Amino acid sequence: MTNKNIVDEFFGSKGEKIKEQIAQEKTAEHISSGSFAGLGIAPKLLNILDQLNFKIPTPIQHKAIPSAIEGKDIVGIAQTGTGKTLAFGIPMIQRIMSSQTARGLIVLPTRELALQVEETLQKIGRSLGLRTAVLIGGASMWNQIRDIRRQPHIIVGTPGRIIDHLNQKNIHFQHVSVLVLDEADMMFDMGFALQLKEILQSVPRERQTLLFSATMPDNIIKIATTHMKLPLRVEVAQQGTAAEKVEHELFFVRKDQKIRLLEKLLLEYKGSVLVFSRTKHGAKKIARDVRNMGMTAAEIHSNRSLGQRKEALDGFKMGKYRVLVATDIASRGIDVKGIELVLNYDLPESAGDYVHRIGRTGRAGLTGKAISFVTPETRHKIRDIERLVRQNIPVSQLPADLPPARPSPKMEQDYVDPRRNQNRGRPASSRPFRRNYSRNYR
Repeated sequence: MTNKNIVDEFFGSKGEKIKEQIAQEKTAEHISSGSFAGLGIAPKLLNILDQLNFKIPTPIQHKAIPSAIEGKDIVGIAQTGTGKTLAFGIPMIQRIMSSQTARGLIVLPTRELALQVEETLQKIGRSLGLRTAVLIGGASMWNQIRDIRRQPHIIVGTPGRIIDHLNQKNIHFQHVSVLVLDEADMMFDMGFALQLKEILQSVPRERQTLLFSATMPDNIIKIATTHMKLPLRVEVAQQGTAAEKVEHELFFVRKDQKIRLLEKLLLEYKGSVLVFSRTKHGAKKIARDVRNMGMTAAEIHSNRSLGQRKEALDGFKMGKYRVLVATDIASRGIDVKGIELVLNYDLPESAGDYVHRIGRTGRAGLTGKAISFVTPETRHKIRDIERLVRQNIPVSQLPADLPPARPSPKMEQDYVDPRRNQNRGRPASSRPFRRNYSRNYR
């Protein structure tokens, strides 16, 4: 579907003026106002932003905040790491603080992203008495019910846990006046379509809806046309645009060379490193191997509890762990300043995920580095990635002085008790008799 058809489907026959407005806005995509002062933000919030050292709005903030403060529905298309949280957070807090009954609901795909968004909202709204609740899987339902009973101004949550609370009638959304769908394309990719539909049906029809996405699939267009009122499309970069100040690099390697090349690169790059694995089992093995190299490492994947994932991310932010190994659940849920290198140990399944992964470095105008390992069976994925980011990624020669292979220590579950199965293959008559007392004396 072309951009023109997308706009036509968005706005219908009444959208000619809005189309002209979009065209005018695109001429100044990367121009900022220089400060937040001219965006219609209330003086109290401006003072808080200044105290938090938020001085210059990003392009998505510059474009989205004024229209959102006016109460317009918005579809924001922006690459990862562009400051979308403030783009919807500031207008939402301003509306809630100016009304006794207004409430906000933010729906997003991952636990890490939910915690990160709530943390940002609290930085801005804590001094204003803002109350928030985070509804995510892996956390205590009782604690969440307790937070709900405190009548939070804003609920931040993942679709599955929000539906759990709806089904148990712990929450209702009759006062929700601002709904935010953040990283909407990822929620559809993760299979949350039915949950999103149920949430959209449970909130009032008279509300403001702010939808943010990195790409514009048909599902997003359907939401815009069905559940939004003449949405204003705000796009600050072409879909699939990679972070501008990230340097890309490829290595063609065999599977048995990957861990050795990783060790070589970790010795070369001295800063914090985020490593992406395709599978949770791969992430666990990579983290173990990095620790075997004498470096600190943590892991984030679906087999880790919420507490373990939070500890790993906090430890990575604070420098306790130099290397964080993650699956794609972290490709949009990590906001850590100063990540020197993002390393794709395994290429992602889709080219779009590559953009989100490397967006973890080169954030907030800083430079960054993205290195990918390409095995013979994944060579075909490079064409899709290069087509999406609209550049040829340079290929580097494999270093001749790779470290020698290290013996991999056995994991605990690989240990086999030598007494186990010791009777296998022996005739029953020769096996030692063992009396079973457990039935009668348990």
